[in-house]
Amino acid sequence: MNSSRILLEEVDSTNEELKRLADKGARQGTVVIARRQTAGKGRRGRSWYSDSLDSIYMSLLLRPAFAPDKASMVTLVAALAVSQSIEKECGLPVGIKWPNDILVQEKKVCGILTEMYMKEEGIDFLIVGIGINVKLKELPQELTTMATSLEKEASRSIDREGLIEALLNEFEANYQKFLACQDLSLLQSEYNERLITRGRQVQVMGTSQQLSGEAVGINRTGELLVKAADGQLERVYAGEVSVRGIYGYV
Repeated sequence: MNSSRILLEEVDSTNEELKRLADKGARQGTVVIARRQTAGKGRRGRSWYSDSLDSIYMSLLLRPAFAPDKASMVTLVAALAVSQSIEKECGLPVGIKWPNDILVQEKKVCGILTEMYMKEEGIDFLIVGIGINVKLKELPQELTTMATSLEKEASRSIDREGLIEALLNEFEANYQKFLACQDLSLLQSEYNERLITRGRQVQVMGTSQQLSGEAVGINRTGELLVKAADGQLERVYAGEVSVRGIYGYV
């Protein structure tokens, strides 16, 4: 996948800028990278804290041929790529909180937002937005127990451009494995190795029924497997997952 990079000083949202370019015919592999976002977006309509000139705000354009019901797995492909690149470039142990929060020392350093746009015959394009806290001088008080930065945890300077390069390379390798099977069979083991949710008590909210139990791992389609109190293994496709010991869940 040949990438074309667009570097911006400031933008409302890299996802929104890339959508505008995609609507004008931008090719698969186009990447928008900004030094600052004024209206960064997170999952479920949340905003993404984007006040640092030293963090990574980027979005990648995909024009896949697979069915729309497979698109959610791309978020997990990206989460694995982010964790792999941080481990290699920063030397930090990285955990994934299902499906796509990237944690260092059980604090969030990265968020991922994948957006799908349709045409009559299927997917028109996907945009994978990635925000990584590289160097945050200050955080809002309400985020200090939940978020951190790579430089704070590594206690050294991090090469922002080198991390972006590594991330794109890891994503390309993972994405090709995903396309080969159109599921996560070739990535499932590596993802589960980093899954901080695995083996811990979780609460799942936002689904048709409230669910609590022990997270076992993901299956090949990216669903979280949760063992309920009665021993039944439940598959979680979507929803907010709280993990015991993280973000105040006791």
